[in-house]
Amino acid sequence: MADAIERLVIVGSGPAGWTAAIYASRAGLKPLVIEGDADPDHPSMVPGGQLMITTEVENYPGFPDGVSGPDLMDRMKAQGERFGTRILASNVVSADFSVRPFLLRTPKREIRAQCVIVATGACAKTLGIASERRLRNRGVSACAVCDGALPIFRNRELVVVGGGDTAMEESLHLAKFASRVLVVHRRDRLRASKAMEARARANPKIEFAWNAVVDEVLGTERVDGVRLKDIRTGALSVLPCAGLFVAIGHEPNTAPFRGQLELNEVGYIRTIGPSTAASVPGVFAAGDVADARYRQAITAAGSGCRAALDAEAWLETQAP
Repeated sequence: MADAIERLVIVGSGPAGWTAAIYASRAGLKPLVIEGDADPDHPSMVPGGQLMITTEVENYPGFPDGVSGPDLMDRMKAQGERFGTRILASNVVSADFSVRPFLLRTPKREIRAQCVIVATGACAKTLGIASERRLRNRGVSACAVCDGALPIFRNRELVVVGGGDTAMEESLHLAKFASRVLVVHRRDRLRASKAMEARARANPKIEFAWNAVVDEVLGTERVDGVRLKDIRTGALSVLPCAGLFVAIGHEPNTAPFRGQLELNEVGYIRTIGPSTAASVPGVFAAGDVADARYRQAITAAGSGCRAALDAEAWLETQAP
């Protein structure tokens, strides 16, 4: 049986979710945050989102000396709780937005809601090798903008995996700080746009390893190299480096909402115009689940604010 009807439910507990909770709770909406549950097979889907696996955040305003990802999320959570946000530690496994009130299903219970903010984020795609996971945040990163300027990477050799626009953007950003950037791509040509390819090829710090994959990430305490495999010949080679940046895309966490909300061709929630409104009135989307471009903590937080304000305005139009 479903419990009492909630006025506002926020699904997700990253920067977008907690910022939405702070604004909504201060507005008297008494939101319930379904914060997620730890999943060892999907480390980016833990409560708190991808920042929970980010050791140092140096570009979030208000922290001139930096702040650890988990500490930042703990502070946001505490701020939301201070204003009355309630929390359920569970995952939404399915949703029905064709009924009113909306129905959200979790392994713990069913929840009815007048209004929902989806802030479930996105997971960076990985290479799927054990050493990559072991050295995550110790030289392995999925965000050059987040980590590229850290002292451990400055004036060092770095490796980027990928062949699309994202990989070229990451490489160009890293080239500002690194001594050399090697782009490893499993094909003999890039998937990136011609303009992005031209910019990368014109940068004297960027080089390419074609028809190659990362077979192993080397290092004990930190990354100190990668082992590359030529996919044509099987030949192995070792390349010393200080960091590995995996830029093979992100996957939005929208599986529970497929068939319920309009998604774009790669699964991100489509929003209407300049608002955070999703395709179903009363459902809003915030953060990386609707943002395939910026994917920053500060942009996610900003969209969480917008979603809370949009939700508050929408609820005011509904009959009591």
